[in-house]
Amino acid sequence: MKLGFLTACLPGRSLEEIVGWASRHQFEALEVAAWPDLGNRPFTATHVKAEGFGVKDADRVRRLFNEHDLTLSSLAFYDNNLHPDPDERRAINDHVMALIDVAALLGCPTVGTFVGRDPGLSVSDNLRAAENLFPRLVDHAGEKGVKLVIENCVMEGWHPDGYPGNLAYSPELWEWMFDLGLFLNYDPSHLLWMGIDPVEAVRPYVDKVAHAQAKDIQIFPEKRNRYGWPGIAVGREDPWNVGWWRYRVPGLGEVDWVRVVDALYEGGFDGVLSVEHEDPVWGGSEARIETGLEVAHRTLRPLIVA
Repeated sequence: MKLGFLTACLPGRSLEEIVGWASRHQFEALEVAAWPDLGNRPFTATHVKAEGFGVKDADRVRRLFNEHDLTLSSLAFYDNNLHPDPDERRAINDHVMALIDVAALLGCPTVGTFVGRDPGLSVSDNLRAAENLFPRLVDHAGEKGVKLVIENCVMEGWHPDGYPGNLAYSPELWEWMFDLGLFLNYDPSHLLWMGIDPVEAVRPYVDKVAHAQAKDIQIFPEKRNRYGWPGIAVGREDPWNVGWWRYRVPGLGEVDWVRVVDALYEGGFDGVLSVEHEDPVWGGSEARIETGLEVAHRTLRPLIVA
């Protein structure tokens, strides 16, 4: 297993700068943000541009990673593949297809995305829509020798009432998406706030975990007693502010990383554990983000066999 991080936490830096910093601070891999360059959106970045990406670009990126002895573990584009607007949905699907081609050129094993959801349809109708949509993406990935991985993020902010906006949030849904040929980018933090034991949940499915993310979570039970599981209902100006939990970097929340890493090893996982930094305490500036990544490194590095 190798320890890395998702580059989206440093959107203002170039890939060259991030690779250099990661190497100097003893990270071994990077999950590279590859959203379309559509302006300043939170938790996104464009460190690899799919548009016009060719052999020379691939050679440059591979050389950069090789010179710093880093692994490029995944290309990250977490967006709504079931977006209710047909033009937006098509653009998102097409970008996933383009990133599969980029990953193949780079020798990168995975491309990460979401199933998503149309919030105007039932879960059942969304599942049927996904069953029609994803075979094209999965087949293309298979032809290129790339695995398409789905993060189990709930994406509650995509739903007007704070309900799950990404239909990959539970082991039941994992089994459904595995049948479509999709793999899991496992993040234990999302399971914990849903009341699911992240270790027992993943044990039967480690062979389907092609990539893993390390994000922690801090829960405030007294606030959950006020708002209930869906979160703030009155005056919820920020759709992502549930009000009774927040993300943290590993080591500053409630995920039992000893159990998580042990379960991954026991199940045979030998890929990359990638820190996803969305901690509001250690955010706000690049210096504080770097400190958060260092906290995560100090937490996780002792658990990973060299």
